[in-house]
Amino acid sequence: MKAKTKYVPVPSRSILPERDAGRDPVLECVKLGITLGGIKAVEDFNLTIGRTEIVGLIGPNGAGKTTVFNLLTKVYQPTTGTILLNGQDTHGMNTMQVNKAGIARTFQNIRLFRNLSVIDNVKTAMNNEMRYNMLSAILRLPNYRREEVAAHRRALKLLSIFDMQNVADVPAGSLPYGAQRRLEIVRALATNPSLLLLDEPAAGMNPSETADLMDNIRKVHEMFQIAIILIEHDMSLVMNICEGICVLNFGHVIAKGTPDEIQSNPAVIEAYLGRKKEA
Repeated sequence: MKAKTKYVPVPSRSILPERDAGRDPVLECVKLGITLGGIKAVEDFNLTIGRTEIVGLIGPNGAGKTTVFNLLTKVYQPTTGTILLNGQDTHGMNTMQVNKAGIARTFQNIRLFRNLSVIDNVKTAMNNEMRYNMLSAILRLPNYRREEVAAHRRALKLLSIFDMQNVADVPAGSLPYGAQRRLEIVRALATNPSLLLLDEPAAGMNPSETADLMDNIRKVHEMFQIAIILIEHDMSLVMNICEGICVLNFGHVIAKGTPDEIQSNPAVIEAYLGRKKEA
């Protein structure tokens, strides 16, 4: 059973978990927005995430959830607003730069290198840390070999979190669906993020796999002490694992609060179920 998190106000007028209140937030979105094809896909999006907070981003289909993730990771450049990551304005950064600055993500549709081995998929995420040049790699110089050995060991250690070290040499595309989902999370962790974005991690999973996923997310959170935002339609998963929840509808934030507050919020109920007809 998930313990309830105590939220407290902080100087930025947001609320954060009490344990994070004395530290700068990992993420601040201020009046974030984007216009796509003449339509305001996201507008006036404000969100502050504590350094070790687990937050759910939910809403009906088409609400703008994945668009927000695309803004945070610079797949899209915002039309308006500011994104501060670890206090740094990400304006002008590209996807690679924002990843290096601390954001990693998974996707709705699995995006593994299917023909590469499991361990090579993880090692591809470590390129930012490699300290050898192309000549060293071609000639297999000592610094190249040292870096490769260190990367191999670290990749195995990360895989062991999900008990996947025994399939390290298996092609990623041959793994069962749930294992591919876990591998995506491992690969994201390999970039040393301070903020992990999970886009519908339970999509396509059966109840047993979803339960295992919840345990794995908790394990990652406890081990790495990082912030996590997840988009998910499985409300049981969201309510059981998230401390705070942000609800989007038509690109606007309509509610923010704890799971208990969100479940009883009239605006949220209306967004999901529609307005009741007048008697």
